[in-house]
Amino acid sequence: MCLGARDVASAGDSRPVLSSNNSWEQTLRAATPAFLPSSVNKEKLRVFSGTSNTALSEEIAMYLGLDLSPIKIKRFADGEIYTQVGESIRGCDVFLCQPTCPPVNDNLMELLVMVDACRRASAKTITAVIPYYGYARSDRKTQGRESIAAKLSANLITEAGVDRVLAMDLHSGQCVGYFDIPVDHVYGDAVILDYLASKRIPTDQLVVVSPDVGGVARARAFAKKLNDAPLAIVDKRRSAHNVSEVMNVIGDVEGKVAVLVDDMIDTAGTITNAAKVLKDQGAKEVYACASHAVFSPPAVERLSCGVFEEVIVSNSIPISPENQFPQLTVVSVANLLGEAIWRVYNSSSVQSIRDP
Repeated sequence: MCLGARDVASAGDSRPVLSSNNSWEQTLRAATPAFLPSSVNKEKLRVFSGTSNTALSEEIAMYLGLDLSPIKIKRFADGEIYTQVGESIRGCDVFLCQPTCPPVNDNLMELLVMVDACRRASAKTITAVIPYYGYARSDRKTQGRESIAAKLSANLITEAGVDRVLAMDLHSGQCVGYFDIPVDHVYGDAVILDYLASKRIPTDQLVVVSPDVGGVARARAFAKKLNDAPLAIVDKRRSAHNVSEVMNVIGDVEGKVAVLVDDMIDTAGTITNAAKVLKDQGAKEVYACASHAVFSPPAVERLSCGVFEEVIVSNSIPISPENQFPQLTVVSVANLLGEAIWRVYNSSSVQSIRDP
């Protein structure tokens, strides 16, 4: 598993780097006091994990210098979820780590039951750490008689008793406004950029590509951190959910190394069709970068078809062994989320992680 770039090109040569020569972690360490100073009390900090991504939760706890707090989670024969906190958390600041990834409904309900257990155990504050927020794509009403499930699930989480949400790479900015409680939104692109910078792609050969018009802002921010790399856009028309048809490319990609940037890869139809069009337009190599690897069938078949040089994703969602393929690279966002948790607990700025 890759944890970020260790050999970043200097700004003096013609290779793309981040806005500074250091990784995001090195920059933070230089700008802030040493992590976990002895004067700070961790006694009231508790980190719990649901069952959806225990490995990520363990990495987060390790970064914080803690063990995961004990919690019992089991399912009855009919599928009902039972939860019991394994220690006293009275007066504690509790962080519940649970991405609502597939199976979305089970993991969302598990999070709600965990919140209820902690609330009834007299936790001082409860923060839901949601590396991947399910239902985020249902964030607006574009046709008659549609639901806005992103708002509904936000209401459920709020009403369950959560005091604050820590989320990563939400599908759209308006999802933050669906919560009637504070939301800290962190971005996984810092970790992906650290890794991508180690590829030493010459700046004059690099182009950042948005796979659709809706992702232009995301791709533009990504390109800015790669020495203001040029931007291209794939014009996509969608005829149905999980079905997309690529029309044309706006921008010059001929002879370039194209980096496709998206927030998630579900069935991989959009990003694979975009990659094929980029190859047809003369792109030399195509890299895919996404924070959330949902990988619903037939995503793996599409991504491993040979059109991508590399597919770079984070571990916000656990990737099962059957979804592994040679072109896949997984970078860890545990340190990023751990730093955000520490700053929330210590009442420090979370925004400065993105803009140190």
